[in-house]
Amino acid sequence: MVKELSKPKSKDNDKNKGDDTRAKSAREFETISGIPLKPVYKPEDLKDWNYDDKLADPGEFPYTRGIHKDMYRGKLWTMRQFAGFGGPEETNERFKYLLSQGQTGLSTAFDLPTLMGYDSDHPKADGEVGVCGVAIDSLEDMEILYRDLPLDKVSTSMTINGPASIIFVMFLVNARKQGFDWKNLNGTLQNDIFKEYIAQKTYLIPPRPALKLIQDMMVFCTREVPKWNTISISGYHIREAGATAVQELAFTLADGFAYVDAGIEAGLDIDEFVPRLSFFFNSHIDFFEEIAKFRAARRIWAKRIRDEYGAKNERSWKLRFHTQTAGCSLTAPQPENNIVRTAIEALAGVLGGTQSLHTNSMDEVLGLPTQKAAHIALRTQQIIAHETGVANVADPLAGSYYIEWLTDEMERQANVYFDRIKEIGGVISGIEKHFFMEEIANASYKFNQQLGTKDRHFIGLNSFKEKAPGEDIEILKIGREYQERQEARIKSLKERRDNEKVANTLAALKEALSNNKDSFQPLIDCVEAYATLGEICDAMRDVWGAYRETAVL
Repeated sequence: MVKELSKPKSKDNDKNKGDDTRAKSAREFETISGIPLKPVYKPEDLKDWNYDDKLADPGEFPYTRGIHKDMYRGKLWTMRQFAGFGGPEETNERFKYLLSQGQTGLSTAFDLPTLMGYDSDHPKADGEVGVCGVAIDSLEDMEILYRDLPLDKVSTSMTINGPASIIFVMFLVNARKQGFDWKNLNGTLQNDIFKEYIAQKTYLIPPRPALKLIQDMMVFCTREVPKWNTISISGYHIREAGATAVQELAFTLADGFAYVDAGIEAGLDIDEFVPRLSFFFNSHIDFFEEIAKFRAARRIWAKRIRDEYGAKNERSWKLRFHTQTAGCSLTAPQPENNIVRTAIEALAGVLGGTQSLHTNSMDEVLGLPTQKAAHIALRTQQIIAHETGVANVADPLAGSYYIEWLTDEMERQANVYFDRIKEIGGVISGIEKHFFMEEIANASYKFNQQLGTKDRHFIGLNSFKEKAPGEDIEILKIGREYQERQEARIKSLKERRDNEKVANTLAALKEALSNNKDSFQPLIDCVEAYATLGEICDAMRDVWGAYRETAVL
């Protein structure tokens, strides 16, 4: 996408004002990240550029061109539509519908109380139960959510962070009760607590003990659930908070390297756990900048993990990532335009070499997707995959002077950020000193100023607006009945379970947390006793305190 900074003045106004005036009145263009762009790129823009060092073939180090030799000729990306609303019953039905329509992986959205570690009957949950995702209060809900689904045959993604360990344990215990071997389970837990402090803000406890929970999970999964991706390091929410593409690239990879350091600190060999780290990027509307971002991410990761960390396993060098089209690019006015935006953003993800993809529904700026909107979003992926021909050739844009220059520039600017983060003491120090939040706030402010002055166009929002609103579209509304049903289920559960056993397992968990012991087996014991999510999170808050962020203005 381009930005027109100034309009050319008329020739009459420019007379006798010299070359300097004409230069200033010329149209200037830049990417959304503010990278200035020339009118055309030529061989001289790639001086001393070496194919083997910068690119190599697809499937070869440094994987700029993709992590697989044949890319989508061998296997298409996983089509993983984000789903979750109301209670576990409704979301289970949506999962089954999407699988019947050709979706190839499950992706679970949780409601705000679940993300924040509160049960549906907590006062803070009032009015939010099931609204932005599915409500999960206990193992009983998890049993309903994944009922009659082939968990050993489809990969499952769960987008949750603060209480991620608890939700994952519920998933594991339920899978075992259904007869699935943990070693055959394949999926991804987002579990990226750093980006919560940086951007999304659904945290429970302070950063340092939160990292300890992640370390315990990394150790457990490396031994017991070897096919599971323990962290999906997420730039998506960083971008949604207002970051530029460069900031998303740099902050996400900085988080990734911090998790690598944490795994090594926990006693794991780098080649044991790094192959199970994955990434989650945003695909925004600036088509070529997004493609360059994805390519630069693979190259930066490969070089650092091999050359600085000394990883020997080729799988450790390969950055694997999921892509979601940009929610922040969707507009409420003229929502049908969002179908076009999503298709363009999805195509950028595919040409950038993503391993899985979620395409946003046109109505997500207004509410949770209706079944019709989710259907169109899935069909968007299938049209790209099966009709356009873009999957026929691996990295077809390689060698473009513009793409290669822009990839190099994204890498250069990311390295500048890495140096700044190192100077302030690393990622956790950057969180504590509000570095990331201030950078994102400044970028967001600049972008919104451009929208206000129409220096940047969004069709239907600030350009080509319509005097009369278009035809109303259906909006999925979540009624209070879901909250009432969840509250009744919690009450019934607490009457039926062994409450003495619940109290004992929660006390054992507190003891483990207080003494810096492994948390994972105590969590399993709590979940098997049907302790609720809120009860377990309260135990964590009792030991470590609830995190409170200092506002950044």
